[in-house]
Amino acid sequence: MDPQITSQVLRQARVHLLAHGECPPGAVQARIASSWERSLRAGVQPVGRVSGGDPLTGTEMRQVLTRSEDLLAIARPVMDYVFEQIQDSHSMVILANAQSTLLHTLGDAPFLNKAERVALRSGAIWTEEARGTNAIGTALVEATPLRVEGAEHFLEANSFLNCAASPIFSAQGQLLGVLDISGDQRLAQAHTLGLATTAARMIENRWLLARHQRDWRMHFHTQAEGVGTAAEGILALAPDGLLLGGNRAAMQSLKIAPADWGHLHWDDISVMPLRDWLARGHSHTERLHLAALHTGRSVFARLVLPLQATAAAATPAVLSSDRAVRAPLAAAPLRPAPDALAQLDTGDPTWRAAAERGRRTLGKGIALLVQGESGVGKELFARALHDSSARHAGPFVAINCAAIPEHLIEAELFGYESGAFTGARRDGQLGRLREAQGGTLFLDEIGDMPLALQTRLLRVLQERSITPLGGGKAQQLDFALVCATHHQLREAVAQGRFRADLFYRIHGLALQLPALRERSDREAITRRLLDQFNPGQSVRLHPDLAFAMAHYPWPGNLREYANALQTASALLLPGEDSIGWSQLSDDLAQELLRYREGAPMAVAALAAQAQPPSLPATDLKTLSHTAIAQTLQQCRGNVSQAAKLLGISRQTLYRRLKAA
Repeated sequence: MDPQITSQVLRQARVHLLAHGECPPGAVQARIASSWERSLRAGVQPVGRVSGGDPLTGTEMRQVLTRSEDLLAIARPVMDYVFEQIQDSHSMVILANAQSTLLHTLGDAPFLNKAERVALRSGAIWTEEARGTNAIGTALVEATPLRVEGAEHFLEANSFLNCAASPIFSAQGQLLGVLDISGDQRLAQAHTLGLATTAARMIENRWLLARHQRDWRMHFHTQAEGVGTAAEGILALAPDGLLLGGNRAAMQSLKIAPADWGHLHWDDISVMPLRDWLARGHSHTERLHLAALHTGRSVFARLVLPLQATAAAATPAVLSSDRAVRAPLAAAPLRPAPDALAQLDTGDPTWRAAAERGRRTLGKGIALLVQGESGVGKELFARALHDSSARHAGPFVAINCAAIPEHLIEAELFGYESGAFTGARRDGQLGRLREAQGGTLFLDEIGDMPLALQTRLLRVLQERSITPLGGGKAQQLDFALVCATHHQLREAVAQGRFRADLFYRIHGLALQLPALRERSDREAITRRLLDQFNPGQSVRLHPDLAFAMAHYPWPGNLREYANALQTASALLLPGEDSIGWSQLSDDLAQELLRYREGAPMAVAALAAQAQPPSLPATDLKTLSHTAIAQTLQQCRGNVSQAAKLLGISRQTLYRRLKAA
């Protein structure tokens, strides 16, 4: 339906609600209708000044941030990653606590200015009672991911927003907060809810791993490739098999309720008791094992024991079958859990060589310079290096030198004392370099750092101490340094855009990450991403599309490729398990077709042999209809056979024939 018509229908429905106290049946989505009615009962008025929900004072906000320190520390890296995906799309990423107080925001400057006008900023409170139906407050009430688009917002002032939010739960099922992506309604993106939900799951997984570092963990998935991805199930266990907590994927897959934690045992789930699991050497955590469940299903599972565990600690008291007698076990010798770099490794030898060199070097006083095209995953690689190093328990502080305004970067990096300059915070600012104490400092896009700042950074790296702006005592620094750039820094040095002495200081070891088109493991990457975006399903690419994607150069590399697969996964209809041309965005489909048509002769010849007749249409709707018509003609009207060739279900094919 036309967005303008939809807005008119929604506004008419809201007028009906104000007049009669309830929404007209079928005019509004059920969750939105329920939220509107709650908003009305709370006394919220759609038009006029917002009453209640005043922003917190400075003192109140500091108290809230102190209570939310753990959540912020775990969520910030994920928010940085999400913002990379949506940058320059007139959007923002928001983290709120369970009381709907906005804790942290990242966004494009033009949109942040618009958001500021409706108090979409840190310290504001976005409960339904204060601001009516909105993605943050409503997702917390409903405890489920949802979108609130345009005029679905109860307040007319918020109708320019298109928001998607997903609640964040602890390993015990407690509501911690919500991750929201908000943008301009006129530029709404279909994949936003999927991205918000995936980000919330990433935060939940990081929360679980941080809170259960000393506990045993079982990582599992119905497919071997799914273990180690954001879609895997994770259970935290006591040494006797008692289940202490788990992530959302584990709870949904095993149908575990929050009340079950602390009562349910691994042996209640698995056919093989934990005692036998250990006795057979399943504690060798670099290996996956097929575990049969009492439900009749099977999963691939990996048991991870705490890194500090020793062979002696691997002989825990495990309950016998009647759970009345504890007995020691003869355990297999422990090996360390697979580190973060190993989990990222999908088989490319160039990437693996860079990872091994980085693993051996980080933490030995040698600065690392990660190089590669935009989108190859430099920050993800740097974070995995940190998580795999001896400094993994310390902070990982990432700074994008290109994203911070030049007039703010000095204060952001080096910190300042109270009253250091006009507009400075009353209590000063620690600075990102001091925040990295004991951990790893990651300077992304260091090639874009202003020359004046390069001079000061060089001095800090040489002296390993820092004096904040505004004076104060010099403080010693201790962090591992990883820098990244897509520029050729040697050329920048020759052109006078980058200091030679700083270049040699950060260039202890250069690690080159390959572009996606150069990698030999693209099939494994595709499988991992599809499993991540479609948990519990076996989604594949249609052969025709897979061929086109395999021969496309992907200038945006992994970032562009992952976004394309995530969007395509979100556009699959219920029951579909094959991604085809109709699930792609129009511009990407056209680009793939143009590239295929302009491919070298050898590639074109292969394409002609490996694919159905080429599809000349350039808009997706025509492309889809043409593909269906050609395939039906090829199958002489046999719908079942045509659906199989197209990689869709019969029901989907009937629906599309009807729509045509």
